[in-house]
Amino acid sequence: MAERKGKHTVVLSGRPTVLGYASVVGKKEGEGPLGAGFDAVFTDTKMGEKTWEKAESRLQKEALTRALDKAGFSPSQVDVLFSGDLLNQNIASTFGLREMGVPLLGQFGACSTMAQTLALASILVDSGAADVAAAVTSSHFCTAERQFRFPLEYGSQRTPTSQWTATASGAVIVGLGGGTVHIAEACIGRIVDAGITDMNNMGAAMAPAAADTLTRFFEDTGTRPDDYDFVATGDLAAEGSDLLKT
Repeated sequence: MAERKGKHTVVLSGRPTVLGYASVVGKKEGEGPLGAGFDAVFTDTKMGEKTWEKAESRLQKEALTRALDKAGFSPSQVDVLFSGDLLNQNIASTFGLREMGVPLLGQFGACSTMAQTLALASILVDSGAADVAAAVTSSHFCTAERQFRFPLEYGSQRTPTSQWTATASGAVIVGLGGGTVHIAEACIGRIVDAGITDMNNMGAAMAPAAADTLTRFFEDTGTRPDDYDFVATGDLAAEGSDLLKT
C-alpha cells in the first residue's frame, strides 16, 4: 500500500514492476546516440498517414502494442491506461488508443508526462485498484511546432535557443510480481516559474521545476545524488544541465 514519506514523496511498498516496455521513434531520434536501443525507428515523419497528428497517434499505438507483446498481455487484460501527448485534448492518445477498449485517464504534463503516467499507474497498481496498468506518452516534432510555435510550412528561422521536440512514443506495462525493474517511490513535481519568456528555450523553463523536484525527493528520502548510480531527467538544455550540476 502506498505510504507518504516526508512531505511530497510516496513510497510504493508493493514495489510495482515493469512487466513490459517499448519505445518507437522518428528518423532523427534513431540517428542519435540512443538509436540502437529503440524498438522501432520510422523514417517517414507521417508514417504513411495523411497528417502528422495521425502519425503521432500511430506512434502511441505502436509503442503500446509492442510493450503489451513483450509483457505477454492483450489489451483486454489491462485495467486502466494513463496516456498523454502535447495536442489539444490529448487527441493523439484518444485516436491512437481508442481501438484498445481500455479505460483511459488522459494526462497532460508536457515533458513530464511519461514520468506522470508511470507514477500514477504504479500508485494504482500498488493500491490494489488495478492489477495491470499501462503508461504511455508521445510527442511529434511537426505537431508540436504547429501547436506551440510556427507551422513548418511557415518556414520561420529557428533561434539558437531552440530545442527539438522528440518524434517518439514510449509505453510501460506495470503490474505486481516478476520482472527485475521496480518502481519504489514517486515524488510529484510542482510548478516553478523562473520567468522564462523565450518560447523556444524550453529547457530553461523546465529546469527549475526538475531541480526542485529532485531536491524535495532527496529531502524526503534522506538521500543524496551520490547514493544513486545515475539521475536521469528530460531535455533541460544547457541551462538545465548547469543548474542540476549545482
